[in-house]
Amino acid sequence: MKQAQAGDNVQVHYKGTLTDGQLFDSSEGRDPLNFTLGSGQVIKGFDDGVTGMEIGDKKTIHIPNAEAYGPVNEDMVINFERSQIPADIPLEVGGTLNMHQDGGQVIPVVVKEVTEEHVILDANHPLAGQDLIFELELVGIN
Repeated sequence: MKQAQAGDNVQVHYKGTLTDGQLFDSSEGRDPLNFTLGSGQVIKGFDDGVTGMEIGDKKTIHIPNAEAYGPVNEDMVINFERSQIPADIPLEVGGTLNMHQDGGQVIPVVVKEVTEEHVILDANHPLAGQDLIFELELVGIN
């Protein structure tokens, strides 16, 4: 049988969990994930895990954070004065806001801390610093 290799368009069913077993994403009940191997459409560790699989193969892969969303970058944790954020914007710890950069790019940020004087926002990917586990099933190769 054909093994999945760079340049192939593949279809994969997956279940993604953190090392503590917490589910963060799954294709269950949806169409399989469709992407081109080696194109950078998915994280490196996922790409590497699918490479070499044959249709019908199932396996579990462990992806260290360096091959997933990287370590937490402390430079992306930003401390703002509370007065810099409009009063009508709800600020709840764990909530998500959209920050607008020069040039119009929108970056989602998570509210980490709120005091009367300061608001700490985190622009890291929510899975930064996490090692990931994926259960994979290759269902198609084109």
